[in-house]
Amino acid sequence: MKKYVIGLDYGTDSVRAVLIDTENGAELATSVSYYQRWKEGKFCKPEENQFRQHPLDHIEGLEKTISTVVKESGVAPENIVSICIDTTGSSPLPVNKDGIALSLLPEFSENPNAMMVLWKDHTSINEAEEINHLARNWGGEDYTKFEGGIYSSEWFWAKILHINREDEAVKNAAYSWMEHCDYLTFLLSDNQSLATFKRSRCAAGHKAMWHESWDGLPSKEFLGQLDSSLAELRDRLYDKTYTSDEVAGNLNEEWATKLGLTTNTVIAVGTFDAHSGAVGAKVEENTLIRIMGTSTCDIMVAPNEIIGDKTVKGICGQVDGSVIPGLMGLEAGQSAFGDVLAWYKDILTWPTHHILMNSNLIDENQKQLLKEEIENNLIRNLTLEAEKIPLSEVVPVALDWINGRRTPDANQELKMAISNLSLGTKAPHIFKALVNAICFGAKKIVDRFEEEGVKIEKVIGIGGVARKSPFIMQTLASVLNMPIVVAASDQAPALGAAIYAAVAAGIYPTVQEASQKMGSDFEAEYFPQAEKVEKYAEFMKQYQILADFTENNIKSKKKLTADSL
Repeated sequence: MKKYVIGLDYGTDSVRAVLIDTENGAELATSVSYYQRWKEGKFCKPEENQFRQHPLDHIEGLEKTISTVVKESGVAPENIVSICIDTTGSSPLPVNKDGIALSLLPEFSENPNAMMVLWKDHTSINEAEEINHLARNWGGEDYTKFEGGIYSSEWFWAKILHINREDEAVKNAAYSWMEHCDYLTFLLSDNQSLATFKRSRCAAGHKAMWHESWDGLPSKEFLGQLDSSLAELRDRLYDKTYTSDEVAGNLNEEWATKLGLTTNTVIAVGTFDAHSGAVGAKVEENTLIRIMGTSTCDIMVAPNEIIGDKTVKGICGQVDGSVIPGLMGLEAGQSAFGDVLAWYKDILTWPTHHILMNSNLIDENQKQLLKEEIENNLIRNLTLEAEKIPLSEVVPVALDWINGRRTPDANQELKMAISNLSLGTKAPHIFKALVNAICFGAKKIVDRFEEEGVKIEKVIGIGGVARKSPFIMQTLASVLNMPIVVAASDQAPALGAAIYAAVAAGIYPTVQEASQKMGSDFEAEYFPQAEKVEKYAEFMKQYQILADFTENNIKSKKKLTADSL
């Protein structure tokens, strides 16, 4: 009997399910569902860095996508042996004692503080700063040391602390908090006890300061110095964590009926999208996997004996088993990658949306056609023109910090800057500067890994940007001065989740073996262009000068503000 697995991948804008043949990784069916409430801009305030999502978007998408792949594949339900879920992170949400998300209750259904706090939400910058200050000065264990030494406003404890201070009702109603990947795995599982449910090692280690050396999460003494509510919450969280090759439970009867499956289907422990994406791209030692979408996550694995007790500074954590059990998983990334270009696209399309769409000179059908024409072709045309600009021509210098800096050395207070503009600067010049910026940000990450003794011999790109933009990938190869191969799969994170599912179901003994059998092939390779490498190195120096100036300026303003209080 052939066996099949499902990988469910939750991104920022949509969820996609893939049904995979465990023999060879072949994709039999795929389905994508976009989050309707998110698409409408509900519960978000970008000007305040508030990005929240209603769990109904995720629950409805789960049912739609899995039901679709089961039906379209024609595979018998009893042959679908396992499901694994990966999600964005850190994206926690509050739940009651029964594990029900607060925003599914009538009294909290429209309250953004009761919803999932998306990874890109930066409303807790001040709380993250408090955590960092306490970790360095309280006299006990530095709980940030395996998180790169800097705790981010994108992560678990900072977000909860912010919500608890801002919303008394949510604080009092929240029995516990769950990462997105844990909540959805719990939803499907027949284990409905929060006390015994298996939480993700990946999520806990990279975002919640969980570590075996201090027996789990930070101590109540430490958390209590931040806020008594955090110390109380710790008792209702977890001590142990589990890797995603392990079984969280079986599919419960309610969801087996909804999805057209059986309760014999195994549910694997959840994980984060970047880490499963690395598995889908056949990650191995000395290989940097770049998951390139709205933001980037950079993933590596290394033997524990190589890393030892060494802490890699300024990254997003080092966690035993977060990618491949038995190996140390290392995470870095950029808070914005594709988002930098999406922001520029929004700026340029403003006249279309706000002037032409309100014009009485053309009918509604023409307006819609014009809007689609611009949106579908703007980036392509900018790319074509930017490629024509010789490196000898003056191009602005830009930073990639439009959503803060994730790594190296997290600082979400940093802002983007552009310099060297003139009356001769045109839209393609700025576009080229932004592409350079996101590639220079990537180079800073590669440099940090190598400075810390983590050797990189190969770079693999996955995700929408990697597959759709040869211009960006060629620029990146020349900036890094390294060849880059691109994974062929459109759904590498979902494929990686399916690989975990296959191991949890006992089809393969290890994630490494399953990854080699089921992982993605490669469709393209980009090599550094020798004549451009030296020039980009010069541009990189200009990037660093602007970065230092901008960061020092922000620090000075912050100090002046503090001194005046």
